[in-house]
Amino acid sequence: MTVEIHDGNRWQPVCTLDDLQPGRGVAVLLAAADDGNDAQVALFLDRAGALHAVDNRDPFSGAYVLSRGLLGSRGDRPTLASPMYKQVFDLTDGRCLDEDTAPDGSPAVLRRWPVRTTAAHTAPGTDPRPARGTDPQTDSPTVPQTAPSTAPTIREDQA
Repeated sequence: MTVEIHDGNRWQPVCTLDDLQPGRGVAVLLAAADDGNDAQVALFLDRAGALHAVDNRDPFSGAYVLSRGLLGSRGDRPTLASPMYKQVFDLTDGRCLDEDTAPDGSPAVLRRWPVRTTAAHTAPGTDPRPARGTDPQTDSPTVPQTAPSTAPTIREDQA
């Protein structure tokens, strides 16, 4: 299965589901959007199998390190702890649970990116039926699709 992130205009394939390890994050560089800027996204597969994508930039340190953060929970809410100063962010809405504002006075909220899986690798700019993840229009879970993946998986150790 291919993991895709919606950049605000289209779904961009970023990796295969097999490339992700439950409980660990990866940094993803999304190609330039209409504003001409690339975006760094922290992508996670939690141990329950849910995908999460948030900005990789820690609003407290300014460092692009959140993909190295620790997944956890507070109550029934999935969370991400920054590896820098250990602020904890709610993955369902992106807000910091420890402080309301970052040191620069801006709201301490991470941008959340819609993320899903598709049954096979797709060309950029296409919009196949989602298998699992969130719909960028409603930000609600999509219905799982049972079609097997036909996309080859190539790992670094196989290249």
